Amino acid sequence: MLSVIIIAKNEEANIRRCLESVQWADQIVVLDSGSEDKTVEIAKEYTKEVYQTDWKGYGIQKERALSYATSDWVLNLDADESVDDDLKAEIIAAIASNTADAYKVPIRMTFYGQALTYSSSPSRHIRLFKRDGAHYSQDIVHEKIVLPTTWHIGQLKNAIKHQSFRDISHALYKINQYSSYTAKTRLERNKIGSLAKTILGSGWMFVRCFILQKGFMDGKAGLVMAILNAQGTFARGLKQVYPDQSFENPAKKKG
Repeated sequence: MLSVIIIAKNEEANIRRCLESVQWADQIVVLDSGSEDKTVEIAKEYTKEVYQTDWKGYGIQKERALSYATSDWVLNLDADESVDDDLKAEIIAAIASNTADAYKVPIRMTFYGQALTYSSSPSRHIRLFKRDGAHYSQDIVHEKIVLPTTWHIGQLKNAIKHQSFRDISHALYKINQYSSYTAKTRLERNKIGSLAKTILGSGWMFVRCFILQKGFMDGKAGLVMAILNAQGTFARGLKQVYPDQSFENPAKKKG
C-alpha cells in the first residue's frame, strides 16, 4: 500500500495536476498551511484527508504530513509536482519487488512548457520510502528524510515532473523566499557570509549548473535556469552579509 503526502500553501495553480496524477494511490494526505486561495477547496475534491496547520518550516511540515500516513510505503510530493504513467508503473513495481527500503527519484523541471533534461534536475533525493522508521529533519528549508542506516537505497529511472516556476516573477519570488530561509539557518549556525565568498559562490553555481551539469544542452531555458540558480546563491550570501531585519543578529549570540 502507498500513501502520498503533499504539503501546500496557495497552490491552486498546481495542486489539481498533482492530485490527479496520484489518484491510484491508497491514501493521499494534503497538509495546508494557511492558503488564501482555492488550494484546500480543490484538494478536498480528491481526498478527504486534508489538514490545516500553521507554518513552522519545510521539515516540520513534512513530518506532520508523514504522521498522517498509514500505508507501508510513502511517496513525498510537492504540490507543483506530478507523476506520469511510466513513473507510476515503476513505483508499483518497486514496492512489489521489495528489493530496497527507499528509492531516490529523479526530478525533471518544466520551464515555460519546456521539459528540461539537465537543468535543475537532481536525481539524489529520496522520495519513496517505507514509513516505519523514517522521519524528516527539522530544517526550515532543504529538509532531509532521515532513515535507518541499515536500509538499502535504490534508484528509480523515471522522473517526477516539476513545474516550480510559473513565470519569471514567480521564480524571483521563490528565490527571495528560499534565500531568506537558508541565510537565516546559516546565520543561526554562526556561518557569517562575506562579499568575496558570495561573488565566488554565485559564479561557481552558474558554472556548475550551465557547464558541469550540461545546462547548456537545454538551450536558452538552460541558460536562464543557470542564471536564476546563481542569483539564488548570490541572494543567500548577501543576506548573510546584510541580514534581513527579521533575522536574529548572530553577533548577539556570541556576546
